[in-house]
Amino acid sequence: MHRSKGSTSDQSIRSASGTDFLQLTVDDAPAGELSAWLARRLRLAISDGRLPVGSKLPATRTLAAELRVSRGVVTEAYQRLTEDGHVAGHGRAGTIVVAAPVTAPTSRTSHTSRAPLAPAGSPPATPFTREPGSDAFDAVRAAPARIDLTPGVPDLASFPRAAWLRAERAVLGSAAPTEFGYGDPRGAPALRLAVANWLARNRGVMVRPDQVLVVAGTAQTLGLLAQVLRQEGISEIAVEDPGSLGARQHLQHWRMRTPPVAVDSRGISVDELHACGAPAVLVTPAHQFPTGVVLDGERRRELMRWADGGGLIIEDDYDAEHRYDRPPVAALRSMLAERVCYAGSISKLLAPALRVGWVVAPPRYHEALVDAKRFTDLGNAVLPQLALARLMDSGEMERRLRHMRRRHRMRRDAMMKAIEEHLPGAAVRGAAAGLHLTITFDAAFADTDLATAALGHGVKVQPLSWHSLRPYAPGLVLGYAASTPTDIGEGIAAIGTALRDL
Repeated sequence: MHRSKGSTSDQSIRSASGTDFLQLTVDDAPAGELSAWLARRLRLAISDGRLPVGSKLPATRTLAAELRVSRGVVTEAYQRLTEDGHVAGHGRAGTIVVAAPVTAPTSRTSHTSRAPLAPAGSPPATPFTREPGSDAFDAVRAAPARIDLTPGVPDLASFPRAAWLRAERAVLGSAAPTEFGYGDPRGAPALRLAVANWLARNRGVMVRPDQVLVVAGTAQTLGLLAQVLRQEGISEIAVEDPGSLGARQHLQHWRMRTPPVAVDSRGISVDELHACGAPAVLVTPAHQFPTGVVLDGERRRELMRWADGGGLIIEDDYDAEHRYDRPPVAALRSMLAERVCYAGSISKLLAPALRVGWVVAPPRYHEALVDAKRFTDLGNAVLPQLALARLMDSGEMERRLRHMRRRHRMRRDAMMKAIEEHLPGAAVRGAAAGLHLTITFDAAFADTDLATAALGHGVKVQPLSWHSLRPYAPGLVLGYAASTPTDIGEGIAAIGTALRDL
């Protein structure tokens, strides 16, 4: 008999039924509504954080036995949560919490930002209701949503697990005992050689392996470089505007001032760079973040002349290999090695989780950077470096890049089509390359309000204003590489709905 129908036997056992899981008892469940009651209790536990995303629900048979109800009661409750998008069945792995309700209560602590706490009855706070602090990106990653269109990651689902495992097995099978000790703080020689070869093949940068310093991603490059430059009396690095909020935050953490320099359809304004007087500048010339502009030939020559006069260029070559509708663009480092500090990483080629990058600095800074790396962490973990070197030497990286370009192009096209259909008034920028595009609107609204509204519809995005130091058209920065075409279409449609509701 199905207990959710409120049978006599159901009533007779309520006083004795209960489980340690969420301290559930059926004593307060309305007669005939056991499944609905259980679904509500589970939603509440997901909402208030007792069942965080990734947690596993008890097996239906187990929970039914502990509550002393029929298995059908629990199965029906789980099905309701599945239809809501809060949980998903994963076969033998069980039922997993995959998303919290977007109206979940948000824990609020005191903020120093200009945004006050929301009054009673208003929508819950989101990462976009205050000025972005040091935890801004952590807050966005933690925000529950069904579709994630934030920029910055490749197609993580296609990580070459089998190839990586083969590389790891090969490393473990052939590594000498000494390779399990402390590594070279400059990086494993095998990886430095592989990176030098990769840069020569794919970015036109000719370097020797001893010029490569292996680091924990471009974020660490910025931190190490800021420390070294401060020792030389440099406390100011100009940044592109719009430009990466994350990069700016890292530099500011290391007490660097970051004067903004405008970016237009040709790239960074070198005239404005001259005027600001900064001795160094951080640029993303191959695919400017977030506008997607390519630094054109004349601006490149102007920037080279600026650097030749004593300026230092920090080149963040973060996703230059991902291009679809335009020819490759050579790295600035290939043009003026003595004045360009080149930074790259594996984050957009394989996965950010590996935390492996490289920096090729002008000779005058190399040894100081090595010292800064040495006294920061003694060097990256050696075994992942050796596995990555095998992957790069085997040609697997080029094969993966070709595969990713096809997938990313398909997803880019899906996003462009959806924008045309659901956001016809949006101007699209930077779609020819990279892992994201930017849309702007000729309208007078706050893009943080649109990002908040989109999150209310279950879609995560980044507002363009986060990356702008000066007034700029409202817009969104949208990543497409890590989402399926179906999710991209649904996500853009939801943004269209959110825009109409503003």
